[in-house]
Amino acid sequence: MHPVEIKRGKGPIILGMPHTGTFVPTNVMDKLNDQGRKLNDTDWHIDQLYDGLLDDVTIVRATFSRYVIDANRDPKGVSLYPGQNTTTLCPTTDFEGEPIYFAGEDPTKGEVEERRMHFHAPYHQALADEIARLKQLHADVVLYDCHSIRSILPFLFDGTLPDLNLGTNEGTTCAPEIEQQALQICARSGFETVLNGRFKGGWTTRHYADPNHGVHAFQMETAQSAYLTNEQAPWTYDETKANKLRPVLKTILTMMTDFCAANART
Repeated sequence: MHPVEIKRGKGPIILGMPHTGTFVPTNVMDKLNDQGRKLNDTDWHIDQLYDGLLDDVTIVRATFSRYVIDANRDPKGVSLYPGQNTTTLCPTTDFEGEPIYFAGEDPTKGEVEERRMHFHAPYHQALADEIARLKQLHADVVLYDCHSIRSILPFLFDGTLPDLNLGTNEGTTCAPEIEQQALQICARSGFETVLNGRFKGGWTTRHYADPNHGVHAFQMETAQSAYLTNEQAPWTYDETKANKLRPVLKTILTMMTDFCAANART
C-alpha cells in the first residue's frame, strides 16, 4: 500500500486529503482496541464529496488512517491548539477522548518516528512537490485542505459545529480576497458558516502558506451532518444532502481558480 495517491492536473488548485485513508498496517492494527479499530475519526467520503467539482485539479490523498499517524499534525508533535483538547501526531485517543490502544500498547517514540518516515513524510513530500510543480505554471496556487468531522463532539468543542468551518489561521494563510469571497459564498448558501472558529487550519495550512509569494492555503472543515445520512457507522453518503452542498464547494473552488487566473493577467 503506497501511503499517498496523486492525481495531477495543470490548474492552480491542489486538494489535500490527509484523513480519508483507512489503511492500518497489521503491526498497528494488532495494538488497537475495539474502539480504535472502528476508525471513527476518518473523514468519511470526502473524496467522493469533492469528486468532479473542478476540472484539471490536482489531488493529493493519504491512503493511511489518521490513527497510524495524523498527516495534518506538526511532525515535531507541537499542538495546533494549545490549551484545548485535541489529538496528537500519533493519536492515542479518539475524538470522544476514548483510548484507541490496548493498555500498554501506545506507540513508543521509535514507533512514532518510524510512522513519520513511512507515512507522514511521503504525504508531505508529495504536497511540496505538487506545489512546486504548479508554481512553475502559475503565479498563484491554492492548497485547499479538505476535511470533515462529526458535528457533536463534546471532547473537542461545545454545542453543535457549524456546517462549514473555514480556516485561514486568522487571515494569514491566503490573500484577503480569497478569504472574503469564500465567506460570502458560504454565507449566501444557507449553510451555517464560521470563519476561524474552532478549526482555524491545521499544520498543512499553516506550514505551506506563503501568500506573499503566491502560495495560498485554505482549510474547509465540513460537518458530516451536511453530507452523511448519520454521523455514525456505517457512515453512509447521502446523495440528497451532498447534492445541495457540492455546488457551494464548486463555487468556492471556481472562485479560487479565477483569482489565480486574474493574478496571472496583472
